[in-house]
Amino acid sequence: MTVSLEQRELDGLRDLDPQVISAAYDRYFSDVYRYVRYRVGDETAAEDIASDVFVRLLEASQHGRGPQTNLKSWLLGTASHIVTDHMRRAYRRPTESLTENVLDPLAVPVDELERRERERSVRDAMKQLTPEQQNVLALRFGEGYSLEETAAVLNKKVNAVKALQFRALASLQRGVGEVAYE
Repeated sequence: MTVSLEQRELDGLRDLDPQVISAAYDRYFSDVYRYVRYRVGDETAAEDIASDVFVRLLEASQHGRGPQTNLKSWLLGTASHIVTDHMRRAYRRPTESLTENVLDPLAVPVDELERRERERSVRDAMKQLTPEQQNVLALRFGEGYSLEETAAVLNKKVNAVKALQFRALASLQRGVGEVAYE
């Protein structure tokens, strides 16, 4: 996107232009949703949170606190904050989803049970990471961002992102490895 187009988009948001708002939603919703889905792991919650990001964009634009330079970074940063709040609430009030085979766990094939156990161990290991580490992994591997793009979204230097990614992956490996050897 050219600088002038990006600036016109930001100006249109400040003026609450319905066409610009609609275009921004169409352009960025899938990116925000993918990022949130990767972090949360629940489609319904990801849809709700992604929608909430755009509601906050409208509210911030109405009050003159909207994005000043980069809309996509602002949206992903806001999504990150909402996801952190969501995770905090989920930690305080944990829930367990019920599967169709609750009554008869033996009805599930062994491969499916192993896959679910692997996913659970990765989710548990992800919960042990710091929010910054979770953000880096979500942007790098969930969104496919480069190191430079991730650094721009998180307002960090590229070397700091590399270090966060390295520590996050090492921590994940230890967390999943501990579960596998228990």
